[in-house]
Amino acid sequence: MGDSQADRVVPPTGFTARLTLFAAATMAFLTVFALALSLASGRLAARWGDELAQSSTLRISAPAEQMEAQTEAALTVLQSTPGIASARALSDDEQRALLAPWFGPDLPVDGLPIPQLIEILEDDEGYDAAGLRLRLQAEVPGAVLDDHTRWRKPLERAAGRLRLLGWVAILLITATTGVMITLAANAALAANSQVIAVLRLIGARDTYIARAFVRRFTLRALLGATIGAGLGMLAMLLLPAAQDEGGFLTGLGFSGFGWVLPLIIPPLTGAVAFAATGAAARRVLAELA
Repeated sequence: MGDSQADRVVPPTGFTARLTLFAAATMAFLTVFALALSLASGRLAARWGDELAQSSTLRISAPAEQMEAQTEAALTVLQSTPGIASARALSDDEQRALLAPWFGPDLPVDGLPIPQLIEILEDDEGYDAAGLRLRLQAEVPGAVLDDHTRWRKPLERAAGRLRLLGWVAILLITATTGVMITLAANAALAANSQVIAVLRLIGARDTYIARAFVRRFTLRALLGATIGAGLGMLAMLLLPAAQDEGGFLTGLGFSGFGWVLPLIIPPLTGAVAFAATGAAARRVLAELA
């Protein structure tokens, strides 16, 4: 960074100082939210994959007098199928709980022709879905197997794209931060063109002058990013924790090692300001030569 007192030769300019602090703080605040969104999307994709990958559902549609017999036959088939760890028929209360969000808690399950659902859990090796469907078709005509493939793939793909969108947003925020700091540095250099001319007359080299501006803008950006990142982390703490009822709308904050990642934002912003101001200073000083 050069001489720690070098930036004193540059007169303070309120507009560029406030602009740099505000831009760095705002962008750091937004980066915290984009980072939290990306990490939450990754956790969501992993959770959906884990919950649906080793589970399946068997739906039995049959007349009321045949429902119990077909359910027993289906359970017999499932229990003798390699790759299936367990299979059980859902009770009326469990099926009522599944339908409650759409039809209310007082749904008369006993009086409605609702299919019987059987929960299937796989072991680590899994089972042959195509072979099981053929066997069920022969022994339990009213059974329909759903291995959740059509649900799992789109959900995982959507969560993955949302995570990618979060990282793209972080890159765009970083680029915008560099652009705004560059504009502020250009304005400060142009406003101090007479000071630069005087410094040259008394023997100051362009390297010394450039370091003075670079140091000032880097420290401003670092301070603003620290404030913005701190406020962003505080806002994350105020968000509701992960809840099964809330789904993706909850649990958007950081967890575990994730709390360390926002601490990288201020140094990264300082590095962007260092590079942007250095490039702007070299360009403007060359034009003023």
